Amino acid sequence: MARLMERVHKYSRLNSLRLSLESNWEKFRFVCIDSESTGLDPRRDSLISLAGVTVTEGDICLYDEFSIVMPVAYNTSSVTVHGITREAAAEGIEEPEALLQFLDWLADGVIVGHHIQHDLTLINIACERHFGRQLKNVVVDTMESYLTVKDAGGFSNAPEDERYSLDALCDRFNITPHDRHTALGDAFLTAQILLRVLKEAGKLGMWNLEDLHAWYSDELFPYGKG
Repeated sequence: MARLMERVHKYSRLNSLRLSLESNWEKFRFVCIDSESTGLDPRRDSLISLAGVTVTEGDICLYDEFSIVMPVAYNTSSVTVHGITREAAAEGIEEPEALLQFLDWLADGVIVGHHIQHDLTLINIACERHFGRQLKNVVVDTMESYLTVKDAGGFSNAPEDERYSLDALCDRFNITPHDRHTALGDAFLTAQILLRVLKEAGKLGMWNLEDLHAWYSDELFPYGKG
């Protein structure tokens, strides 16, 4: 147990100094994540899988990705919907070790997700249960950042009746939704949307994390649109 907690302490030390939301985002490591769970209630349901890819200096870094599955009964609808094989479901990594591997990979990156609050709540509850602490990273929600950039004058050709789901924004940007409803597939789609948002934000001179409506993962979600 002491060895496990040392890995948690290492993660905590990396995030001991708050990253200023006034920081320029150009050089940051954005960690686009997605989770799949046994249901839609983060306080009752449990994690099935966690995955992510990173975006750094305008590129999706496929060499810096993460994907892990936790043990779960294969004959459940939540498993079949998320494309998890029988072997993966049976041979999954137990939740404490899976979370530690996730924290090792996450480090001090800026967490990115689409409608990320559900994922954050799931992960924070699990981290609290096993380690007595929550995630400490800065967070960006791609829907919130898209709306913020749009409100500032970006995406001027967007339709008036536009919708903002992951599928809708993939359609908006002509992104083919490969591996939809898998954690790694949805994380990759989120990374592609993030690149479009960052490009448009840069055109408008919106270079700070706060320009993307960023916040801290251990604080309450501060915006009303998501």
